[in-house]
Amino acid sequence: MHVPDGFINAPVSAVAGVVAAGAVAVGLRGARRELGGTSRSSGAESGGEKTAPLAGLVAAFIFAVQMLNFPVAAGTSGHLLGGALAAILVGPCTGLLCIAVVLLMQGILFADGGLTALGVNITVMGVVTTVVAYALFRGLTRVLPRTRRSTTAAAFVAALVSVPAAAVAFTLIYAIGGTTDVPIGKVLTAMVGVHVLIGIGEAAITALTVGAVIAVRPDLVHGARGLAAPLKLRVDGELVDAPAAAAAEPAPAAARSTRKVWGAGLAAALVLAGFVSFYASASPDGLEKVAADKGIDEKVQEHGAADSPLADYGVKDISDARVSGGLAGVIGVGVTVAVGSGVFWAVRRRRTPEAPETRTPESV
Repeated sequence: MHVPDGFINAPVSAVAGVVAAGAVAVGLRGARRELGGTSRSSGAESGGEKTAPLAGLVAAFIFAVQMLNFPVAAGTSGHLLGGALAAILVGPCTGLLCIAVVLLMQGILFADGGLTALGVNITVMGVVTTVVAYALFRGLTRVLPRTRRSTTAAAFVAALVSVPAAAVAFTLIYAIGGTTDVPIGKVLTAMVGVHVLIGIGEAAITALTVGAVIAVRPDLVHGARGLAAPLKLRVDGELVDAPAAAAAEPAPAAARSTRKVWGAGLAAALVLAGFVSFYASASPDGLEKVAADKGIDEKVQEHGAADSPLADYGVKDISDARVSGGLAGVIGVGVTVAVGSGVFWAVRRRRTPEAPETRTPESV
C-alpha cells in the first residue's frame, strides 16, 4: 500500500507530513519508556529494556517480509504492512518508529513509496495500523484467558482489522486531496474489499511470528509481558506441564541473553529477502490494482529516487534477476537493521530531563 507521488495533492501531502512528524515525535517519547530509556524510578515498565536490542531487528524483519507479495485474487497481490506485528512485539510507539524507518529506507533507497507522499505512507501504514491493531489487541487480551493461544489469536484479529482500517484511512485522505476525479464510493468499496483479503495474509504472518516468539521467549514480546511459558518435564517419554512448585522459581528473564533470538531473526530476514523474495508474486498489490482499475494513477509522478542503484529492489548493472533482487534484499535488511538499531539505541540512551534528579532509597 505504498502511495506514490502524484496520488495526493501537495497541500494534503504536506498536512499528512505534519501529522506523521507529530506522530513520530510522540512515538520517540513513548518508545523511551517502552525501551527502558527512562530510569526505573520514573516509571519505566519492568522488562522494557529487553525490547531495545530487538527493535532494529523487527524493522529489518518487516522490511524483508514486505518483499514477499502473496496472491490474493486474480491479478492482485498483497504484502505485510507490519504495524500490528511491530506494535505487539515491541510496543505501539516503538512499532510506529519501526514502520517509519522501513518506509524511509524503502523510499530513499528502493524508490518504493513517494518521497512527497512519505507523510501519507507513515500516517496510513504506520500510525493507523499500530493504533488500531494495538488498541484491539489490548482489548482482546483483557477479556480472553491469559494464555499463549489466546494472545496469538488476539494478534491474528488485530492484524486482520488493521489492514482494511489503513485502506479506509487512505480513502479518506484521497477524498480530501486526490488528484483525479473518481467517485469516492467506488474507491472505498474496491480498497476495503481487496484489503480484507490482504488482511488475512497479514493476520496469518503476524500470528505465526508472534506465536513463535512467545513459544520460546514470551518475556521479549511487549504485548505478552507477564505471560510465562510453562515449564515442561519429560515423564515416560512425554512432555507434561511441571507442577506449580517446580515452576515457582524460574530463572530471571532479565538474565537471559537475547543473542540467539536476535541471530535467528536476522538470519530469517536475510533468507526471506535474499532468497524467498525471488518467488514472490509479480502481480500489482492492492493499491496499485485499484489505482489502475479506477484511474487514480492518471497523474502519478516519477519517483525522485528512480535513479537509485537499488531502485525497484534490484542492484543496478546486475543482469541476473535472482542475484540482483537477492543482493538488494540483503542490502536492504542490513541497512534497515543498522539504521533502526542506531535509532533505538539513541532513544533508549536518552534520559528524560527529570530522571537524573529522581532517586530511590536503594540508589543512595
